[in-house]
Amino acid sequence: MASTSASSVQKRFKYDVFLSFRGKDVRKNFVDHLYHALQQKGVITYKDDERIEKGKKISDELITSIEESRFHIIVFSKNYASSSWCLDELVNIMKCQKMMEQTAYPVLYDVEPTEVRNQSGAVGKAFAKHVRGSCSSVLPLNCLCPIVPSSFVFTVNREKEDDVGRWRNALKEAAGLAGMELKNTFNGHEAIIIQQIVQDISLKLRFINLSVDGKLVGMENRVKNVVSSLETSSDDIRMIGIKGIGGGGKTTLARAIFDHISIWFEGKSFVENVREASKGSGLKELQKQILLDVLNDQSIVVTSVSDGKNWMKKLMRGKKVLVVLDDVDHINQLEALAGDITWFNPGSRIIITTRDEQVLVAHGVHSYNIHDVSLLSHEEAICLFSRYAFMRVIPNQGYEELSRKVVNYAAGLPLTIKVLGSHLCGRSEREPSRHNRLWIKEEIEDILVNELVRFSLT
Repeated sequence: MASTSASSVQKRFKYDVFLSFRGKDVRKNFVDHLYHALQQKGVITYKDDERIEKGKKISDELITSIEESRFHIIVFSKNYASSSWCLDELVNIMKCQKMMEQTAYPVLYDVEPTEVRNQSGAVGKAFAKHVRGSCSSVLPLNCLCPIVPSSFVFTVNREKEDDVGRWRNALKEAAGLAGMELKNTFNGHEAIIIQQIVQDISLKLRFINLSVDGKLVGMENRVKNVVSSLETSSDDIRMIGIKGIGGGGKTTLARAIFDHISIWFEGKSFVENVREASKGSGLKELQKQILLDVLNDQSIVVTSVSDGKNWMKKLMRGKKVLVVLDDVDHINQLEALAGDITWFNPGSRIIITTRDEQVLVAHGVHSYNIHDVSLLSHEEAICLFSRYAFMRVIPNQGYEELSRKVVNYAAGLPLTIKVLGSHLCGRSEREPSRHNRLWIKEEIEDILVNELVRFSLT
């Protein structure tokens, strides 16, 4: 949920993702494929051999880039711990991890969590080079005693010892974070694993972007609830209903969901205002819109609603699609635009918004897939009104009482709040006491009657 605190200012990051990795075993295969997959999805990614400019000190730039990245993907391979450079990177990443807005995401490429946590096995062998006189793997000193001759002198200068301590702690902390272990995920198929990592990061970024959008107050948790029920990784075909009163935010919610998850579908279509657009011969035009959006084939001609159904049955099965049907009010609209789940390819999702739950039930949408749009809380409503009226998250001084009146009258309806906030915008610098006196119920209703025509009811 977007914060309603005036002091809540989200940090802006230069990069979405910082890739931390080491060695020829990952640079030109896994990491390279991951980097390009992230870039293709619009995720701004820092990878040292792509971004370091000649003549700059790599250490300074790396530290700055770590601090300017929202996510840090750490690819732990057998050779990662052999590099003091990588370990210093990791120390800085874990410092950033302790901040609320930055997240480390460990990927265990060919090592196990216990090896990273305890610096044992392959990780221990790589780490051993940093401790002068160590054996083939690095163990705590009390563990070394039985295997090290009494005449053996284990020496580490103080500065190096401090570095080793920091590196050990960072490795231990990173091993305890939620991430992905390749050999135990999708049977080690790298292409599928990379796709899953990119999806995880992309969705998290989209939710973050939603939370900082001042005009989408209160939407973050509502979007998450619906997205979780969509289970986009599942191969079944699913219809989801979103119901609520006019002006309650159904279209806004559906649009936010569509924008968040559409990248994971081969075809997509958002059909707005079905209730009005379907009048007359409009249904066949809406069928054509869906076909054009999904197939990008300008040669398709729909001569009738029946013809459109046949085209959709035939052509929609070839792609995993996301279709949103907004503001549906009659079963015949659903029969024409999403007649049956057999029209669609496995993995497809159809989202339907409506004021009438019975339309969803009649079309076979299961009750557990029907979501009520919850109205805004008082705090959310004050924040939304302030965004539109004062371009900030709280009311301007002198307008607190007016804001309370508007929010109480609007009863949590986002559209009403937007209209009244927009009406006041630009006038709020003058005579707050005058506005507070005039904004009684009758005036609020007059404003709504005169200005609602500029907004689409959802």
